[in-house]
Amino acid sequence: MADLASRVGEGLDEVGDALTHDDGHDNHGHDAHGHDDHPPTNTGLSNDKLGMWVFLGSECLLFGALISTFLLYKGRHAGLVNDGTLEGRAAIGPEDVFDIPFTSLSSFVLLMSSLTMVLAVSAVQRGDDQRLRVWLATTATLGSLFIAGQVYEFTSFVREGLGFTTNIFSSAFYTLTGFHGVHVTIGIIMLVSMIVMSISGRVNKENAEAVEIVGLYWHFVDVVWIFVFTIVYLIP
Repeated sequence: MADLASRVGEGLDEVGDALTHDDGHDNHGHDAHGHDDHPPTNTGLSNDKLGMWVFLGSECLLFGALISTFLLYKGRHAGLVNDGTLEGRAAIGPEDVFDIPFTSLSSFVLLMSSLTMVLAVSAVQRGDDQRLRVWLATTATLGSLFIAGQVYEFTSFVREGLGFTTNIFSSAFYTLTGFHGVHVTIGIIMLVSMIVMSISGRVNKENAEAVEIVGLYWHFVDVVWIFVFTIVYLIP
């Protein structure tokens, strides 16, 4: 009987060791906060980042529609008077008002902000909060310069007689470029929010994905502007 009890005890010890070993493997699948290491979606992306990609996909459809509309009405420079006849003085086209060198400079400023955004993401991933705030502020400043240039450009166009309702071309132009300007402004607000959250300690290395998501949006508006600038300003 003593030998049987000894063997039963050894068996229970082996079962206990096996359970302990399994628990050790399970703990490897969780971080210190109890979260799974595996991504929460089958795409390998978090829900937040996947949501941003879906949103950007819908924005591609929006800008695609606006660009298509602009291309349809790009040559419609003549305006209309009250009786519906063409009005010669309203036949103001892009060649009459566009300042390509100025717009090219402001475009370069906006595209450079993509580089500073990459540096901001790199800084937060390294845990360098100070440089994160510097690069976020630089990105927001470059975006603000672009918006300031766009406001100046629109003001100049209006002074030269090209208002929103001057002709069909001007309506399509202001709608397309204005919508993009609104998106850049929203991006600037997001950048400033990231700076404030970083100062308060709510954005750091542990939740660097928040900055990455803002970076996705910012790169999107930059890429869209490449298409808008090329189609609106460079293609006759």
